[in-house]
Amino acid sequence: MKQILVFILFATLLCWFMFSPIYKHVIIARQAILQKEVDYLLEIGANARHGYINEAMLQASRERMEERGFVPGDLVYTITTTTGATGMDASRPIWRGTGLSLHISYPYHRLFVIDQLIGITVPKQTDRMGAAGMKMSEYVP
Repeated sequence: MKQILVFILFATLLCWFMFSPIYKHVIIARQAILQKEVDYLLEIGANARHGYINEAMLQASRERMEERGFVPGDLVYTITTTTGATGMDASRPIWRGTGLSLHISYPYHRLFVIDQLIGITVPKQTDRMGAAGMKMSEYVP
């Protein structure tokens, strides 16, 4: 009986050591995709033609993220400016020199279940990974 228990424990640890780097790469890849999307939206939104990030841009972003395996409804976009303006109004774009800030967050879901099985403290399922950035607006009317 002891041998069976030792075998099960050994097999569990072996599987964890083999597969933990794989799902950790999923986390790293998701983080990189989020940061790339933040950089892209800021580049488009803060350019000389826009000066804002509107809902249409966010919807296009959600579609791009869905193609990469994200659940669009779980993505949370937060747009702020250094002056307190909304930064989402196409009729009132922010002017050159004003900072446009974007933060995108996404939940971890159940990525750490394997770690939890062996007793490692893991983030809650409701915790979120995120990416943020700021770019100065280049819009001049």
